Amino acid sequence: MGFTGLRAISAATAAVLVLLAAGEARAANGAYAVDAADISEAGSCKVESWISTATNTDLSAVANPSCVVDIFRPVELTLQTNRSRSDGDWSTTIAPKAKTNLVPTGIGRFGFSFYAGGSFDALTGENLTAFAVVPATFRLSETMRININGGWLWDRTVDRHYLTYGLGFDWKFTDVLQWTIEAFGQAGASDIPSVVQPRFQTGVRYRPNEIFSIDLIYGHNITGENANWITLGTTIRFPVPEGRPARERTGHL
Repeated sequence: MGFTGLRAISAATAAVLVLLAAGEARAANGAYAVDAADISEAGSCKVESWISTATNTDLSAVANPSCVVDIFRPVELTLQTNRSRSDGDWSTTIAPKAKTNLVPTGIGRFGFSFYAGGSFDALTGENLTAFAVVPATFRLSETMRININGGWLWDRTVDRHYLTYGLGFDWKFTDVLQWTIEAFGQAGASDIPSVVQPRFQTGVRYRPNEIFSIDLIYGHNITGENANWITLGTTIRFPVPEGRPARERTGHL
């Protein structure tokens, strides 16, 4: 295979990594991949960052700042930057995204939101992907919820379209600890088997206060064939000035 073909595969894999491995792609929940329907209060901001390392030597380091602005309705604007190594090749991508809540969540009922965006090569400016996702959240209680994601991804580097999916469960089992388990991926035709293989990850979030949290996550098949990986993530929140600190997720989660 020539250099052009290798570059296309590497770019496609990196683009998929942006969407699926962090959240995210998806990545509105920091290092977790399955998004919740909630967004923070208008005027609040946060900076999420995480680093993932895999047994096949793949690596991803992400910075993900976001703010919620009131544009007729609250909209969360995010600009994710991902420096990643896949199959020995390095790439840097940026992924702007906008998300808004459509139906508020509540105990015993579904809430819905919508987000869309794309990813670009930071060096050349080339558009790598476009995506749109509908996250749904069903709250079982103030400490438990189920998140369901469904969406679409266009991988421009190989001109292929995929359906994306995700299912996650969150349980806040103490005042400061939350456990999350997720399965997610994409469906469609691909020459690379790992692109359409389901991913799995589970981890614990430690959140001692409204401002700071740290995540430790184990996952399988972040990218490449049958890879296992560890992710360490942090989130720093900047609540609305002179207001109640905005939680990343409504309720007690």
